[in-house]
Amino acid sequence: MALRGWFGSGLPDQEWSYPPSILLIGVPLSLLPLPLAYGIWTVATLACLYLAVKNLRLPAIVTLALLFSPAAVMNSIFGQNGALTAALLIGTLLLLPHRPVLAGILAGLLTIKPHLGLLLPFCFLAAGQYRAIMAAILTTIVLIVLTGLLFGFEVWTGFFKETGPLMRKIMEADYPQPYHKNALTAFILGRWLGFGIAGAYFLQALVTLLAIIASVRIWRPEFMMDNRLRALLTGVLAILATPYAYSYDAIPYCLAVACFFLADRRLPRWPIAVAYLWPLFLHVLNGQGIGIGILPPAVFAGAMVRLAIVDDRSTRKRTNLALSKAS
Repeated sequence: MALRGWFGSGLPDQEWSYPPSILLIGVPLSLLPLPLAYGIWTVATLACLYLAVKNLRLPAIVTLALLFSPAAVMNSIFGQNGALTAALLIGTLLLLPHRPVLAGILAGLLTIKPHLGLLLPFCFLAAGQYRAIMAAILTTIVLIVLTGLLFGFEVWTGFFKETGPLMRKIMEADYPQPYHKNALTAFILGRWLGFGIAGAYFLQALVTLLAIIASVRIWRPEFMMDNRLRALLTGVLAILATPYAYSYDAIPYCLAVACFFLADRRLPRWPIAVAYLWPLFLHVLNGQGIGIGILPPAVFAGAMVRLAIVDDRSTRKRTNLALSKAS
């Protein structure tokens, strides 16, 4: 009712779709007046994003532009958690090679929106970071127990018995629906193409499998790639891997587009500009029933994976040539 007071009576119903562990944040904020809670939430989550982006060691003006990227703007408009989950996801990936325990803790905290962390176990295993795996598991257990102690363990049974099936029912509803306006997934692409539920899931599974394969490839210790770019590319792959992603979840994608362009000026400017701005406008096409939201992130990720593999092979050749000359 409070949201409809702000945005009008036409605002669609807003379902609760998250694991109970996010109540640890939501309940304290719910005790505040809505404008104050919204302001604290937005500023605090953007601050978390800043702390994560700061590790990229970018010029201040670029960091500022990233904090107010199109996806971040959409996230702030909706009062969503995209800035927080982006901070946890990118923070995990940036810290993984050097501070695996802290990376695992952040990964455990990301279970407040677990589908965005789908690729993390594969990255951890590919990198041989078993301490990160243990830290993530322990953090997740602590969140589950703490939530149960504070709010009753029935919140967890309710999540699996009611919330999970509800979200699946909503996602599988006939296309298009109002909540599809900001979607950018292979599942929605399949529904737009006329696929049934099984066909859309198959298309999503194929994209997810490709994202897993790419992540494992670039996280193997012998793969030569700047870790900052590796982390950002994995952030984009993480969005592609889930059937449940929206414009406000695409902050890692905007970060990656901007940083890859800064790092490699071989990338064409106008397509990069369109890719960067995409989360700001995809709702227009989706609103017309054209569910192609996933295409720019997918094309970008595919091109960057290919470029990374080419650069890795080139670096290996130069290294082998130098070693052969030295011997």
